[in-house]
Amino acid sequence: MTDFDAKTERLQFQTEAKQILEMMIYSVYSHREIFLRELISNASDALDKLRLEAIRNPDFAAGHEPKIRIDRDEKDRILSISDNGIGMTREEIVEFLGTIARSGTREFLERVKEQPEQNMAEMLIGRFGVGFYSSFMVADRVVLVTRRAGTSDVWRFESTGDGTYTIERADAPGAFGALPGGFGTTVELHLKPENEETGMEDYVSEWTIREIVRKYSDFVSCPIEMSVTSEKDGKTVAEDVVLNSMKAIWTRPESEVSDEEYSEFYRHLSHDTNPPLRRILFSAEGATEFRGLVFIPSKAPGDLFFRERESGISLYIKRIFIMSGCTDIVPGFLRFLHGVIDSEDLPLNISREILQNDPKLRIMRRSLVRRVFASLKKLRDENRDTFGAFWKEFGAVLKEGIVQEPDVREQILDLCLWRSTKDDGLTTLDEYISRMPEGQEGIYYLTGRDCDALRSSPHLEAFLAGGKEVLLLCDPVDDLVMPMTFEYKEKKLLSVSREGVTPSGSEKKEDEASRSEREATLRPLIDAAKTVLSKVVRDVRVSDRLTSSPSCLVSDPNALSPQMERMFREMGQAVPPTKRILELNAAHPLVTKLNERLDGMEASEKDSLLGLLYDQALLAEGVVPERLQDLASGVAKLMQGYLERPGTGVTEANER
Repeated sequence: MTDFDAKTERLQFQTEAKQILEMMIYSVYSHREIFLRELISNASDALDKLRLEAIRNPDFAAGHEPKIRIDRDEKDRILSISDNGIGMTREEIVEFLGTIARSGTREFLERVKEQPEQNMAEMLIGRFGVGFYSSFMVADRVVLVTRRAGTSDVWRFESTGDGTYTIERADAPGAFGALPGGFGTTVELHLKPENEETGMEDYVSEWTIREIVRKYSDFVSCPIEMSVTSEKDGKTVAEDVVLNSMKAIWTRPESEVSDEEYSEFYRHLSHDTNPPLRRILFSAEGATEFRGLVFIPSKAPGDLFFRERESGISLYIKRIFIMSGCTDIVPGFLRFLHGVIDSEDLPLNISREILQNDPKLRIMRRSLVRRVFASLKKLRDENRDTFGAFWKEFGAVLKEGIVQEPDVREQILDLCLWRSTKDDGLTTLDEYISRMPEGQEGIYYLTGRDCDALRSSPHLEAFLAGGKEVLLLCDPVDDLVMPMTFEYKEKKLLSVSREGVTPSGSEKKEDEASRSEREATLRPLIDAAKTVLSKVVRDVRVSDRLTSSPSCLVSDPNALSPQMERMFREMGQAVPPTKRILELNAAHPLVTKLNERLDGMEASEKDSLLGLLYDQALLAEGVVPERLQDLASGVAKLMQGYLERPGTGVTEANER
């Protein structure tokens, strides 16, 4: 090490470092408290470096007990953070604190100039080695005293953030608080006045410090000590307390952690009084190194479908808390999960914008999704009842991923459970396929809001008569999901309420002669219905799907379903009504008699009856007609006409 004779040197910060200091001092911050997280993280890194040095040289730090210490001077508002880690030489102070040697700093600062409306200063925290500079968010003077392990020189750094700093030799005694070793680093912050308007909290308050350490640094692997005072036997007594739990249970072998410890940790994360349904513990090494502990809840929270709800996954870097609700790692359709992801090599940063651009996050995201899918599939195969309970709580959310994440669409479809016309239970798509009769071209389904109502839908009649199974999809999300899902394992997904989908196959056509004959017979009714109902139907035709109902409405293959139209309207969006196809059952007595008597009807009576026929088709699929008054009036007239027929007793009574 070079010997310096001068007592005190005054040096200039590197240009980029000076710019960053100005941003730290003059910008408005929403996360001032992270300065303590950064300084504790730096102290933890220094202890890790000492441990690595000791591996190469066992005598280097013999008997060393790693510690981080926080000292408070409430009267003079001085906060000190000390560690007995590796420490720094004079050259390292200049390199690490006086300059920012990482590449890309200048380019990043140019982005700040181009986007001044963003709080870009916060994005710098933890990037390019500038975590130390966060001290100037809360302090108007920073003093650092350090001694490199294995050396005898002690150095003192001081700056007020004015663009310069001083370095001088210092005396070793008392430089590192009460920490053993005689080497390490102490950062002494002369804090700015407390100010509620600017968000400057009382950072020498015992409880403020306790809360910050618990929030960000609870799982740091070495003890973080602080001296506190209490009254005992009428005397004020000072004692050291450890602020962090150091219980990062995701770093311990699963065999060494009890079920109760995992359950307690889950309650700590989720505030859920119910036990978790399943836990997933995993780790990865290679291009990026991380660990994860994820819990699948047993019950859905009340806010599961709120847009503002965040994921319950917290991101840690080297056991330092970074953020909760990390959407860059957890896709929206898994927002019900709780747990932690702890990375060893992500850059320590609080900015979501920078994090989402890191390719390591994409690796972590894929790994998490893969592990969750594998765990759920195993649960489904081993305990169908328990998986069914999970599906009841979270199935609708999981199905959102079919639209959100096309890459995992088939994996989600593989997990899905559906109601079916086969029985009252739930079935998978693979189970449905195994029961398909030879020649069936696809997987039939029908969407709606009420599964009981779907079971009596006119759309099912010919399919059930032909022994075809139809899936009944009753979650509101199904109407959004299914139009985006064209096939599963090379089997088409076919809605029985869509034009062209019949029990004989979506492409096959019945005998043209038979169809032409039936259409010719019903021509008067078809033509009249096209005219009277022209504002609400696109076409009127003979049906191939009806066996017992008089009519039904069929949608165009690319049109919105009635349920989707209603959903958009409930959300306040203006959606033009979709004209559908009215299909008539040529064998139904109501249809044949109406066809026979049209010629003798007055126009108003014809309009009323055809309107009722259309409304009846809406009601059959669970849709309330918009013209409720007309419907009520038409039904009343029909009832009156029936009661006034000869033989009912009403006409005879009137005559008398």
